[in-house]
Amino acid sequence: MSPITSLFNQLPPDETLFENIAVALEQQGYVILPNALPDTVTDGLIDYLAEVQDSHFHPAAIGRGDDQTHNTFVRRDRIHWLDEENSKGDVWFRWTRDLRHYLNRRLLLGLFSFESQFAHYQPGDFYKKHVDAFRGQANRVLTLVTYLNRGWEPDQGGELVIYQETGEELARVTPSFGSLVIFLSEEFPHEVLPALRDRYSVAGWFRINNSIGNRIDPAR
Repeated sequence: MSPITSLFNQLPPDETLFENIAVALEQQGYVILPNALPDTVTDGLIDYLAEVQDSHFHPAAIGRGDDQTHNTFVRRDRIHWLDEENSKGDVWFRWTRDLRHYLNRRLLLGLFSFESQFAHYQPGDFYKKHVDAFRGQANRVLTLVTYLNRGWEPDQGGELVIYQETGEELARVTPSFGSLVIFLSEEFPHEVLPALRDRYSVAGWFRINNSIGNRIDPAR
């Protein structure tokens, strides 16, 4: 038995998952884990999503802060930001907090906070190729995506396509229930392809703190 295998066998389930994530991020900067999110976490997200009325979703913008604009040629999804004060999100935010602490200890990333949103793609909606953080100009370090679509079939589209910085396609991810995708926000352009059915996901970002004058850098 290798030392790494022995280590995994000694870890509790969440830490085994966290270590798999840490190893992949260290080696290649991204990780794709089908059906990996713990059931308690996905159950909590499904309960939270069920109480969010359609009217609470709004058209997603591109850019941040005062530079935000709506451009339906770039993206057509609708989003709803998750609220840490909502009890239905407790398990999700505890799990992402534990992941953040683990990655900080393991990889010394200096992750400071986490923000996340539900995204609803109606049939035909898309999000064209983009990056989540421009090198040296933003404080998003890690992107995390998970999916809330039961029974998703490969021919229903809606894949997340991840690219290398040079433009070559790296991976296509079917938005299957509970799958996890985590990658370095500055490193990997990506896009969401149109789907044939409603597609729900949660996108989140682990951030560092770019404070100026004792003012914490705003999350959105």
